[in-house]
Formats: sequence, structure tokens, C-alpha cells
Amino acid sequence: MSMLLTLTLLGAVGGSPVIAETRFTDRLRERAAAIWEQEMNHPFVKGLGDGSLPLEKFQYYLRQDYRFLVDYARVMALATARANDVATMTRFSDLLSSTLKEEMELQRRFAERLDMNPAELETTVATPTTYAYTRHLLLVAEKGSLAEVVAGVLPCAWGYYEIASRLAQQASPSHHPFYAEWIGLYASEESKRYVEELRDLLDFLVEGLPESRLEELEEIFLTSSRYELLFWEMAYRQESWP
Repeated sequence: MSMLLTLTLLGAVGGSPVIAETRFTDRLRERAAAIWEQEMNHPFVKGLGDGSLPLEKFQYYLRQDYRFLVDYARVMALATARANDVATMTRFSDLLSSTLKEEMELQRRFAERLDMNPAELETTVATPTTYAYTRHLLLVAEKGSLAEVVAGVLPCAWGYYEIASRLAQQASPSHHPFYAEWIGLYASEESKRYVEELRDLLDFLVEGLPESRLEELEEIFLTSSRYELLFWEMAYRQESWP
């Protein structure tokens, strides 16, 4: 985030930063609290935390998560086009690049370590839930503003960070090598910074918007939150097309 944008976000009176007492993203988190708590208590997430999740369910999740990332990269490309300044364009362009070159490569290496053929990831068919979730994000990115795009992708990044952080802090964290690595990846300081960047950007973009627009953004956020919960359920049940 550029220094200019950061200063705009904070504001300044007499040289001192002024931070709003309440943030729009705090309001979003409060509205989604019941959904996110269901995620935390989902058997897939609990199994990640204590190491009891059957490996075939995690392998299934990895395949679908890879399919999700393919379309997530497209959403990042559309977010780059929606940005109103070079600094924000650069940030989303960097996120697009890191998704394609780093995160998806990490998934392929993960697959190899789990005795999966990485080629499987490329040929995996999106399940009904994966398809519906990515269509939701793509429609928002194609039709909406940058604020709407950020509201749509924020539950994924923020939810993963919260889940992983809580799992890492629990009394008996997973000693399963793959699950522990997943938890460490999404509980990292880098993940935390990414979430804060998205939150700061959305809080900035909604400044001065009427309540009707805020409610529209809130509904996008809640819809993505619901799909996050459904994604865990899909992986746990190993959903397939009828």
C-alpha cells in the first residue's frame, strides 16, 4: 500500500494520525460471526487442528482448492483493472503473480509429497460448491467496483488466518506434518499483513458511501463467508456432481 494511501486512510490533524473509532470491516466480522464460528467448529477444521482428518479428505480439499485458485487468479486480474491508482494496481498485480507462481506451485509440491500426481490438479473438475463459489467471485469482479471485489475475497484470506491462528494456539496443535504446515502457512505474519492490507483498503474505499451501498457490500461479504463454510463441508463429504 502506498504511503499516500496509508496517510489518506489515517488522516491527519495537527500532524497526528486520526483513526476512526469503528471500522466497516469490524461490522462485517460481527455480522458474519455465527458463520465463522461454524467454520471453526466444522469437523474438517477440527481434524486439521488435532491431526485426525483422514488424508483422503485433505487430498480432495487440495484438488478443489487448486481449482479455486485458478479462478481466484482471474479475480485478482480483474481487481487490478478496477484499481484507481498505480500503487493499488501494483499490489493486486503482485497478488496475481504470487497466486500463479508461488501458491499454485506450492500446491503442486504439496500434491507430490502426498503421493498425488500434480497433473491431477490441472484436470480436476470443480464440484458444485467450488463452481458456485468461484462464479460468485467472478461475477462480483466483472460487474462490481473494487470495493465489491475486496468484500468478496476478504472472507477467504481473513477466515483462513483466523482459523489457522486459533488452531496454532490450541492446547494440542496438530503434529501431522502436512496439517501442521498448512496451519503454519496461514497463521504466518505474511498472512496477517495481507488481511490487514485488504481490511485497510476496504475501510478506505467505503468512506462516505451511503448505508444502502454498505449493505450491498455486507451481503457480498456474507455470501462469501457462507461459501467458505460450504467449502469445508464439501471437502469433508467429498462432494461430487449427481
